[in-house]
Amino acid sequence: MCYLPLILSVTPFLIFLFLLLIKKTSLLRASFYASLSCLALMILFWQMDAYFLYVSVGKAVFIALDIFIIIFGAIFFLEILEDLKIIKNISYYLEGFSKDYRVQVIVLAWLFSSFIEGTAGFGTPAAIVVPLLIGIGLTPIKSLVVGLLGNSTAGVFGAAGTPIRIGFSGLDTALVPITASLINLVGFIVPIFMLWIITSGRENRKKEFLDALPFAIWAGVAFVLPSILFVSLGQEFPSILGSIVGLILVVISTKLNIFNPKTEIKLEEEKEVYHTMSAFKSFLPYGILIVLLVLGKFILSKLSIPIFAGFSHTFNLFNPGFAFILTGIIVYFIWKKKSGVFIDSIKTGFKGAWGPFLVIISMLSVVQLMIYSGNNSSGVDSSINLITKIFGTPLLPIFAPFVGAFGAFMTGSVTISNIMFGNFFNTASLNLGFNQAIILSLLVVGAAAGNMVALADILAAEAVARVKNYERKILKGVIVPCLIYLSLVALIGFLIF
Repeated sequence: MCYLPLILSVTPFLIFLFLLLIKKTSLLRASFYASLSCLALMILFWQMDAYFLYVSVGKAVFIALDIFIIIFGAIFFLEILEDLKIIKNISYYLEGFSKDYRVQVIVLAWLFSSFIEGTAGFGTPAAIVVPLLIGIGLTPIKSLVVGLLGNSTAGVFGAAGTPIRIGFSGLDTALVPITASLINLVGFIVPIFMLWIITSGRENRKKEFLDALPFAIWAGVAFVLPSILFVSLGQEFPSILGSIVGLILVVISTKLNIFNPKTEIKLEEEKEVYHTMSAFKSFLPYGILIVLLVLGKFILSKLSIPIFAGFSHTFNLFNPGFAFILTGIIVYFIWKKKSGVFIDSIKTGFKGAWGPFLVIISMLSVVQLMIYSGNNSSGVDSSINLITKIFGTPLLPIFAPFVGAFGAFMTGSVTISNIMFGNFFNTASLNLGFNQAIILSLLVVGAAAGNMVALADILAAEAVARVKNYERKILKGVIVPCLIYLSLVALIGFLIF
């Protein structure tokens, strides 16, 4: 058997890994060179038809444009809220209903972070939550670890469903959202990990941990269970609405003194905290956003755009990014602030979305070229079929979550991890007779868990915490919870099959 085609098939990914992990180049540069090498191989070795080269890159651009709108809209919306001090006011109300630091941390790092992940994603939850945790009194290292732990479970449906919508674009994903939400129930353990971390090093650690354990379990369940109920609305809603319901349930139970720690513990002396607007006005922007998302989901349809000679890409007019943009505009005019806020938010949105847009074009080009590589004059099998044989093992359900986590670790994105591995696992599951929805669900849940250890997210969180060179300490804090999480997901996959 000639292994040269297989070796050449994986070469773009090896180049990507080498540049990213060994040479420590940027994600954008690594993905660009990976796509360039793939294009060269398709032309020189596979002798791929020029027509399909054009179609492959064209599809990659259109899919990436979809996600550009989402990222730009999310950042634009978030910048408007930051400039208007709405995020600070929301955190004030979230912290205000309990003085216990364990309750405050879990509410912020688990429920509020899950909500931010559901609406914005792409590393924003940790960037927003970590400074708030430091403000409560946590050390920077604990704040970073806990902030990254919280940026996990909600990632399955992060950025209004982008990981499934874009990451598995072109695949049959009809049953993936409901399947993934059921497997995602394992995420209820994340607040327990958080509690273990924040009580570490304290004089009465065991007592403080056990005292708040019922609350941690309740907070975990209060998010993952409601999330399942909203899958029927679409993959855009489980993380957004699930976290809102979770927040409401936890606030009510806390007020009724159900599951609360018996002893209230503060990390620092109580200080006067100011807020500048009512609770209604603080949460109003997210209410508008949810209404627009629901209306858009059921009113707007799809538009088919021709690429070349019979090939087309279906562009969904319901793009969550449009809801973010429109909500940001509405909020801006409600608050009637100076025009500089609006212009600066647009600039920040473009700046933040441009990099991921180029990365996704590059990685999608690799995947699309591999998909169409069978259309060649060399007679060589398509590279996607060759790579799929690597995953052709009965242990696929066990490998899937770990491979997904590895992708998120490298790229800092559940979506890009799905782009990298989704087609391979989809084809392998069909060849092996496995249910592809379950395999893809294991992959995306694993990738969401891998967000805990994502290098890009760690660096971004360090930046907002104003610390440097904490990577090893952070990884030491998150790696064990991540591996436990992945092992439980893999066990579910093993038991299913």
